[in-house]
Amino acid sequence: MRILKARIGDSLLIGAGEPLVIQTMCNTHTSDVEATVEQCLSLASAGAQMIRITVPGLGDIPALRSIREQLHSKGCFTPLVADIHFSSATAMEAARIVEKVRINPGNFHPDHESARREFARFLEVCRENGTAVRVGLNHGSLGKYITDLYGNTPEAMAKAAMEWLEMCIDAEFFNVVVSLKASNTVVMVQAYRELVRLMRERGVVFPLHLGVTEAGNGEQGRIKSCIGIGTLLREGIGNTLRVSLTEPPEAELPVAAYLAARYGSLPMPPLPEAEKRILDAACDWGPALLNREIDEIPASAGLDAHLADEIMQGARRRFYRPEYIACPGCGRTMYDLQGSFEQVKACTAHLKGMVIAVMGCIVNGPGEMADADWGYVGEGGGKVSIYRRGCPVLRHIPDSEAIDRLLELIEKDNG
Repeated sequence: MRILKARIGDSLLIGAGEPLVIQTMCNTHTSDVEATVEQCLSLASAGAQMIRITVPGLGDIPALRSIREQLHSKGCFTPLVADIHFSSATAMEAARIVEKVRINPGNFHPDHESARREFARFLEVCRENGTAVRVGLNHGSLGKYITDLYGNTPEAMAKAAMEWLEMCIDAEFFNVVVSLKASNTVVMVQAYRELVRLMRERGVVFPLHLGVTEAGNGEQGRIKSCIGIGTLLREGIGNTLRVSLTEPPEAELPVAAYLAARYGSLPMPPLPEAEKRILDAACDWGPALLNREIDEIPASAGLDAHLADEIMQGARRRFYRPEYIACPGCGRTMYDLQGSFEQVKACTAHLKGMVIAVMGCIVNGPGEMADADWGYVGEGGGKVSIYRRGCPVLRHIPDSEAIDRLLELIEKDNG
C-alpha cells in the first residue's frame, strides 16, 4: 500500500502523518491585483496555510503572476492555488506560476477522450514546474460521460475521481490531492468513504481535501461543515480542509482551525463561547445522526430546541425549515451574493423542506445546485437567472426584481 503525500511549494506537505492543513479562497476579482494581494495578506495573517484564487481565463494570467510577485515582495510565501474551470490552456499557464492548481479534468473538453488528452498534457506541465494538482469533483458537475455510466451518485463521484487518479498513477505523477464535495452532507461523506475504499483496493492512497460545498452562512454553514468534515476526520479520513461559508473568507478560518484542532494536532483556537458551543454540539451529535447511530439528540445533551433542529437538519435527518445551498463567492461573482442570500432566506423562511440555491455565477452554479428545487444564479451586469430543478425558467432578470419573480414562481408551482 502506497500512502502518498503532496508537496505544495517548498515547505508544505499534505498527507498521512502530517498536520491537518487549513485553507480558504479569495472573493476578490483576480484582475484587481491590489485588492487580491491585500486579502491574501489578511488571510495569511489569520492562519490560512493555502489560499485559492480564481483564474477565469488566460487574460487573468498576468494578474496572477503579479499577485504572486507582490506577495513575495511583501514577505508572504503562503502557497497559492489557482482555481480553473474548463480551460486546460489556462490551467497549464497557471501551473507555471503558482504552487498548486485545482481542476476538474472532465471539464477540459466536452469529448471525454479529448479531456483525457488535455489532462495528460497538463500533468506534464505540472511535473516540469513542480506544481501540485487538486483533482476536484463536485456533486452535480460530474458531466454526462460519468452520469450516463453510473448516475449522479456518491459512487459515481468516486469512480469518476478514480479514472483521473489512474491516469496520474500511469503517468507516475503523484503530487496530487483529491476532493469530492457536495452540499448534501450524506452524499459528501458517502462519496469520500467510497473513494477511500477504491484507493485502498488499488493500493495507492492520495491525500484528501475535505469540504461541504455551498454550505451557506451563519449557524447553518458552520453546523453543516462540522457534521460533514467532522464525520470523516473522526474516521481518519482527510488531510486538508476548507469551510465554505457565504461570508468574508476570513470568517472561514476559525471554524477550519477548530476542526483541525479537534481532530488533529493544532492547538484549539480561541473562539467566542457561543460559537464554540455550536461547533462542539455539531461535532458531538452530527456524525452519530448522519451515521444513523442515533435518531434524536438526547435531552440530556442540554441543547436548546433551535440548535438541536439545526443539527438534525444538517445531518439530513429532519427538516424544520428550507434547506439552503449557497456558494461562498469568489472572483467570478458579479453581484452582491451575501446580501442577496440574506434576502432570499428572509423571503422563503416559511417553505419548510424546500431546497433553494443562491449561487454566485453561471460557471459552476447550475451544476452544483443539483439538489435544489429552485436556484437563484447571478449572471453579472445586474442580471439573475432562476432555475427550477436544474433547468432555467427565467433569464436576464434585473436583480432588483429577481426575488419577487422567484417567489411568484414558487407560489404558482405550489398551486
